[in-house]
Amino acid sequence: QVQLVESGGGLAQAGGSLTLSCVASGITGLTFRIYVMGWYRQAPGKQRELVADIRGGGFANYADSVKGRFTISRDYAKKTAYLQMNSLSPDDTAVYYCNIKGNGREYWGEGTLVTVSS
Repeated sequence: QVQLVESGGGLAQAGGSLTLSCVASGITGLTFRIYVMGWYRQAPGKQRELVADIRGGGFANYADSVKGRFTISRDYAKKTAYLQMNSLSPDDTAVYYCNIKGNGREYWGEGTLVTVSS
């Protein structure tokens, strides 16, 4: 059973930084390498939205709202994905979810809360 466990959320000041981590288990290294890993977020009263994703070749895609501020990366050896978040604003307050998908399958983590105070 594939499991994704996020960590690194918490309280940050506007303009500050946080780094989220997502550790994948129950998955082979090859599968982790070729599947697409993504970070999504859901703010109160809003729909879940894609923040960033990264493909097997390392190509990353970002939502316009986070371009230039957030960086997604992955460590194949650790089966871990990261989301480095800089220049945080209160609009970034949300529950952040890790996602992995490929071969018609998709898995989600339980989420980690990020709260940015002004």
